[in-house]
Amino acid sequence: MRKVRGAVGAVRRCHGHGDGHGDGGIVTSEYAMGLIAAVGFAGVLYKVVTSAQVSAALQGVVQKALDVQF
Repeated sequence: MRKVRGAVGAVRRCHGHGDGHGDGGIVTSEYAMGLIAAVGFAGVLYKVVTSAQVSAALQGVVQKALDVQF
């Protein structure tokens, strides 16, 4: 690889381009935190969707859709 000079070379060196030591991705702890957040969000969403108020609203929407005259 040819050597890049000036401001472009400084930016590439700063961001890990061209030196073979760039960031390869996220680490296991970041995966774990993302997974915990996703499971927590799924639990809250499940509780909301299965609540009596949401169930009644969904039943109302379905009932209106089935009662439409064509």
